[in-house]
Amino acid sequence: MTDTAQPYGTPDQPRLAVRGEARLEVDPEIARLSITVTARGKDRRAALEDLTRRNATVLELARTYGDAVEKIETGALSIHPELVQRGRDEKIRAYHGRVYITAVLNDFTALGEFVTRVGDLDMTHVSGPWWALRPTSPAHGEARRQAVREAVQRAREYAGALGAELAALVELADIGAENAAPPVAYARAGGYGAPPQAPGAAAGGPPPVDLEPQRQTVYAQVNARFTMTPPKL
Repeated sequence: MTDTAQPYGTPDQPRLAVRGEARLEVDPEIARLSITVTARGKDRRAALEDLTRRNATVLELARTYGDAVEKIETGALSIHPELVQRGRDEKIRAYHGRVYITAVLNDFTALGEFVTRVGDLDMTHVSGPWWALRPTSPAHGEARRQAVREAVQRAREYAGALGAELAALVELADIGAENAAPPVAYARAGGYGAPPQAPGAAAGGPPPVDLEPQRQTVYAQVNARFTMTPPKL
């Protein structure tokens, strides 16, 4: 009786182990921005009031873009004193305040204008964009399907080289699919056109910066083990 549970197969049912891989380059779905609002003043209350007002200005500006801003979140807020370096007394020179905000946009036609308008605000710093796919992006599933198909095709070629055929799938192991952005931004065909004027946009403001979305690379890898018919050696 043949023991089909043996890890390396038998002469009647040899086993074949292969790896399937897939690599897709797709357009990003979202762009993340990191916004830092700061304030400085000799009085704690004045610094806090300035920080609150500037933070509200950023949030109100984001709301004027409607659904283009998919998410706006306030992170940490801090306010701390700056001490005079000389002398033994704890004399306060000024108070520093800071608020961290994260914005996620899904409309890249509005992204350039939003970046420049936020960057034009007083005591406000903006970093980004960081391009990404959503965790639920169909690109991840397509990469996995391609990896499985590639594993089956590779196994068939190995078996065919021995004059054999695949008999059954024994194991399919998902060793992960990851998303990483390559260092090369893709060049779009044509342009997005002029970004739409958001409600309340100030006349004569800074011109929108032209941002090129960076192509995202999706990887998928699987290990597959098959049994095959006896080879013709």
